[in-house]
Amino acid sequence: MKSTQYKSRESDENGIIHWSDEENQIWSELYARQIPLVKSRACPQFLEGLDRVGLSEDRIPQLPDINRELKAATGWQTAEVPALIPFSEFFRLLANKQFPVATFIRTREEFDYLEEPDIFHEVFGHCPLLSNPAFAHFTHTYGKLGLEASKEDRVYLARLYWFTVEFGLVKCNDELKIYGGGILSSPGETVYSLDSDKPQRKPLDPMAALRTPYRIDIMQPLYYILEQFDDLFSLAEMDIMAMVQEAKKLGLFEPLFPPKEKKAG
Repeated sequence: MKSTQYKSRESDENGIIHWSDEENQIWSELYARQIPLVKSRACPQFLEGLDRVGLSEDRIPQLPDINRELKAATGWQTAEVPALIPFSEFFRLLANKQFPVATFIRTREEFDYLEEPDIFHEVFGHCPLLSNPAFAHFTHTYGKLGLEASKEDRVYLARLYWFTVEFGLVKCNDELKIYGGGILSSPGETVYSLDSDKPQRKPLDPMAALRTPYRIDIMQPLYYILEQFDDLFSLAEMDIMAMVQEAKKLGLFEPLFPPKEKKAG
């Protein structure tokens, strides 16, 4: 696990976190910046989930409120976690229909970008779609597979998650829309993923996704596209672990990005 400057807040006996005025203000500004962008670019399922979950515009949502809506829709809940958690804990939570939410929010110094997933990324980017049965089923299945997988196999599974749950695009009435939470919580990538002529956009081939390297600290050079949103159901029913074994035999594709520069010192 990498280190982080952030420390998650702990809730009180009622599950409530007492956020500061500044923390609530940062949420409010992030929300106000992102909503106009996603209204025209997110898939309908995300926008429906946004309405259902009912996120506050002016303060960080409380997880018990989100849990009430997710439980009624798909049986999911959120789980308070530290800023960074091991892969094993991540998969254990998903396998139990609990979505990990790191209960901290970024500082102003990292307002535009941070590597760690904060509460804005987790709650705004992912929780709305957890109210959708197809997305919830795929995420649950993914968690169960990852829980039983070897350390090496989890690295391959992470690529499939990256190119779907985090950075996936989907066709909606012949238009491209966004469903990946990594895109939907980033203003720059929300525009770039659909409007830029730089990245490649290809139909989702699960085997190809398993073999595609990625970097977390750059705009993505490649996005995979679901033919329709409910294809997440059929993806969950595939023999994903057999594909992982095949992908290991075939090896990775050449990266579409330069290697990360090592910091001096």
